[in-house]
Amino acid sequence: MAPKKKKDAASAQDEAPLKLFYIFYSQERWENWLKALSEADFEGSADDDEMPEGFQLLSSFNQDICIEVLKIVKLYQNNRFTKEEALQRISDVEEIVLNQTVEGDIEEVIASLQFSMLVLFAATRKFLEGGFDEDIKALVKKGKSIDEEQMEEVLEVAATIGANVINGKSCCGRYIKESDDPGMFDEWLIEVETINEALATLKNFDEEAGESS
Repeated sequence: MAPKKKKDAASAQDEAPLKLFYIFYSQERWENWLKALSEADFEGSADDDEMPEGFQLLSSFNQDICIEVLKIVKLYQNNRFTKEEALQRISDVEEIVLNQTVEGDIEEVIASLQFSMLVLFAATRKFLEGGFDEDIKALVKKGKSIDEEQMEEVLEVAATIGANVINGKSCCGRYIKESDDPGMFDEWLIEVETINEALATLKNFDEEAGESS
């Protein structure tokens, strides 16, 4: 019996780091990004053709959150997490990202980011639950036809498109219109495109551990 116990203990030691290694998001990480953004220049200069530093940083901030949330989905796909574990970890990140009020000069840009992020969390949940409509063209048409006062319905459609993207479908560049004042649905399509870009960086995520499915 002793050798068996020793083997079981060794196996547990081998498996534990795989779970403990992935720290997806933290309050400290969120606050570090906010500090960097509060010190960044969002105005730029008239002679500068590039996007102001602040907006470049905001884009990286968005991508960082997307990647960390999608890592949870990847680990679920690789059988590291149950659906319930994945949903809980996504909720943990959501608590940090969405349930905080930011004051000061960057209040408006962070509020806008948080609004965009609604579709990230809704889409990952919908993907994990499964059973969603897969006709992206019809979904886009439906989303554009819904009055913006029906915010929950608009989000539901955008999240379904996001779930399809997480599931490997392509979207949403061709459906996004260039505009200085995009509508609610268009804002969420832009965020779904960010999800698509974040997924591209995670193609090999977790493969080196030797347990990918």
